[in-house]
Amino acid sequence: MPTETNRSRRLIDLTIAGLCLALCLALPFLTGQIPQIGQLLSPMHLPVFLCGFLCEWPYGLAVGLIAPVLRSLLFGMPPLFPTAVGMTVELAVYGLTAALLYRAMGKKKWALYPALVGSMIAGRLAGGAFQLILLGVGVNSEYSFSRFLASYVTGTLPGIAVQLILVPPVVIAVEKALSSQRRSSPEVPRV
Repeated sequence: MPTETNRSRRLIDLTIAGLCLALCLALPFLTGQIPQIGQLLSPMHLPVFLCGFLCEWPYGLAVGLIAPVLRSLLFGMPPLFPTAVGMTVELAVYGLTAALLYRAMGKKKWALYPALVGSMIAGRLAGGAFQLILLGVGVNSEYSFSRFLASYVTGTLPGIAVQLILVPPVVIAVEKALSSQRRSSPEVPRV
């Protein structure tokens, strides 16, 4: 039977995951729906990383899987195939690995950067491998190693910088706020 603490934690995780999903839908509007700027800054990646770090891994995985396809269906951007479908794998791996790596390192402040970089590498490799499966390889293929580098590395360097700058301080601030809230809220006796 779940304890009050477990139920409270699940409610917090669900709330944060819902907020992160909403941010995944809203943040790309800041790039003005211009795909080139969106690819450079990767605004949907930020909330998925945050969800992975702040929630249990199933929530990070779910937000990563749902966000690109939902945004494509609601707003037409990113295009459903192959972009949004390919992004689901990349973002799901971000949310999953951010959560797992951070917890494996004891959820210490110093662990945020190695977990973030590890998640970035894992997600980009998974996204590239999935794109390879979707688009195939060969002489007439739409996908090549140079396209992978442009899509997942060189074309997203500004977004990588933004993620490295913003994600760790936001995670630290939210964790601090949550822990101070837990300490200040009185225990409510169960009836």
